[in-house]
Amino acid sequence: MSKRRILLDFILEHKVSYIIGLIFMLIACYVQTLFPKVLGRTIDILKVSNFDISRVKLNIIYILIIALGAFLSTYAWRNLIIRNSREFECELRDRLFTHFQKLSPEFYNRRKTGDLIAYAINDISAVRMTLGPATAMSINGIAICAAAIYSMLQSVNLRLTVICLAPIPIIIVVMLQVGKLVQKRFRKVQESFSAISDRVQENIYGIRVIKAYVQEDEELKNFEKLNNNMMDANMDMVRVASMLSPIIEICFSISFVVNLIVGGNMVLKNTISLGDFIAFNTYLTMIMTPIISIGRIINILQRGMASYKRINEIFNTEPDITDGKAMIDKEIKGCIEFKNLNFAYPGSDEQALKDICLTINQGENLGIIGRTGAGKTTLSSLLLKLYNVEDGKIFVDGIDINHYRLDALRNGFGYVPQDNFLFSATVKDNIGAFKKAYSMEQVKKAAEASCIYENIIDLQDGFNTILGERGVNLSGGQKQRIAIARAVIKEPAVLILDDSLSAVDTITEQRILENFKDIRKDKTAIIIAHKISSVQDCDQIIVLDKGRICESGTHNELLKKGGLYYDIYREQWKDRKRCENEAS
Repeated sequence: MSKRRILLDFILEHKVSYIIGLIFMLIACYVQTLFPKVLGRTIDILKVSNFDISRVKLNIIYILIIALGAFLSTYAWRNLIIRNSREFECELRDRLFTHFQKLSPEFYNRRKTGDLIAYAINDISAVRMTLGPATAMSINGIAICAAAIYSMLQSVNLRLTVICLAPIPIIIVVMLQVGKLVQKRFRKVQESFSAISDRVQENIYGIRVIKAYVQEDEELKNFEKLNNNMMDANMDMVRVASMLSPIIEICFSISFVVNLIVGGNMVLKNTISLGDFIAFNTYLTMIMTPIISIGRIINILQRGMASYKRINEIFNTEPDITDGKAMIDKEIKGCIEFKNLNFAYPGSDEQALKDICLTINQGENLGIIGRTGAGKTTLSSLLLKLYNVEDGKIFVDGIDINHYRLDALRNGFGYVPQDNFLFSATVKDNIGAFKKAYSMEQVKKAAEASCIYENIIDLQDGFNTILGERGVNLSGGQKQRIAIARAVIKEPAVLILDDSLSAVDTITEQRILENFKDIRKDKTAIIIAHKISSVQDCDQIIVLDKGRICESGTHNELLKKGGLYYDIYREQWKDRKRCENEAS
């Protein structure tokens, strides 16, 4: 479905309720225009010295019926149309969130979190206000004005109507011009809101760093600057928007003055009756009220249009990573092959990986080691197809990675990244990734395999303990092990640990790796690490340097070569011996 057609498709889907709502809206407008007529006739009856009281009572009953009819029809159309706008808001937010899930990592590298939050909250609310109250009240106001003007022409006086409504074209021109300015300035307001959201989020996430470096005052100054920018943006918009109502009121004040002079003379000359004059004033008031409202609604409409354009920019951003050409969804077994792979990140001319040739057999444990920036994480990212690669470069179970469906491919992998992310939820939900399919027994087994079970039991509510945001109430090693448990419970064909044992001690590290040997027999594992101890027992170890595989073999074979692996081993062994000497 085209992203540009979201609004149109929603309206077509709910066309029945919209049509019924519009019918009730027109009925409400027609019923309201009956009131001035009945009121005018009642006034004319009361002018007669010996008036018929029964006719007055009958007109009062008519007025009550008109009020009841206007109430019921207005209630009906508001419920139908305004409810649809709330449903559209819900659907649009769902679609936006779904689209966020599909977008590639490169998109999030270019966009700030605060800006994306503004899309999901402020912009969608502005669109909902436009589609619901603003649009409905605009149509209702136009219908009332049209019905009132028609009644004025039919039942009062043509000349008086034309003279009194002469300022309306001026009002329309002003509203259109001011509306354009409001749209431009509201966009700046949204951009300012995005900047503030982003700053607040960064400060909350980085509060420990801010306090450690005593940057509270500096951050406060930065925030005050952004806050003042947002206030200035809002004030610029308010200055323009505030012009509408006074201009409309001035124009209608002129209309009322003209009506008093011209209409009063007509009453004195008996050209029109007093009742017609009062009815005319009532019609004029009916016209003025919705036009003043339309003046305010124009602001909402322009804000909504600006927000809808912003949201469409996101919807029109297509994900860089899509399902494979052949849409293969077979279960992955764990045989991986790289053939002369070269890769550079989007927007970069420098290759992160160069001429990578590697075969990982099913059930084999591969260790990847190398200095920082050697391309270790890049290799794992390509396996998960977080970035596009050329055809014929990576094969999973003998099939080109570009032929798989994304969900089928990624379901075959369990991935523990360097930056372990935990949700503000229970420990159980974090391990089970919110999937109800996992039993409590499976959750416990995964926790035991990752050596976090004892720590969880010591927590106040055990597996039902609510973690702080991003697992703030846990140590780095505990967060890593919960993230490992989340990958283990999935029982993937290929488990990737991307430097996921860096925060645990050597003894715990060895226990976890020993557990993996028992629970992951005949399943592939890729262990990316800086520590030799994490990879020394792997079936095969590759050493990456500046994006190339410079060495490969087993632990003992690499030590005998005396190359980069040996240098890393020697440096780590020196550090270990130094610590032992200091401890003794």
